[in-house]
Amino acid sequence: MNHPDASASYMASVVTLYLQMPDTPMRVSVSDQWLARHFHQDGIPLETVETALLLGSLRRLIRPADAPRLSPIRSLAYFRPVIEEICEHPAPENYREYLRLKLRQTTKALTADDRKTTFSDDR
Repeated sequence: MNHPDASASYMASVVTLYLQMPDTPMRVSVSDQWLARHFHQDGIPLETVETALLLGSLRRLIRPADAPRLSPIRSLAYFRPVIEEICEHPAPENYREYLRLKLRQTTKALTADDRKTTFSDDR
């Protein structure tokens, strides 16, 4: 049986990771909390969830420049297929660290591009 403190800690970690991803809401919904609890009950390692959140976010960000902008993510359920993918095909040992670095670089580059576009349009 799952220890209540372990479950609460796991849920808090999933929620924190989710809220840190680009294009996610500022707050979690009750269904997001339920899904995080469900991940814990299913025995999905926190590392797997984090890897899936990073990978799913990067897939959204690294798209062709002429591709239409995607709407913001509204639910943790958006990442469920990526979590299932990672469960079926586990990532290499250092992949999560690589994804963290790549996400930082990508968001920094996108932020710089946004500033550049804004300044260019003002002229």
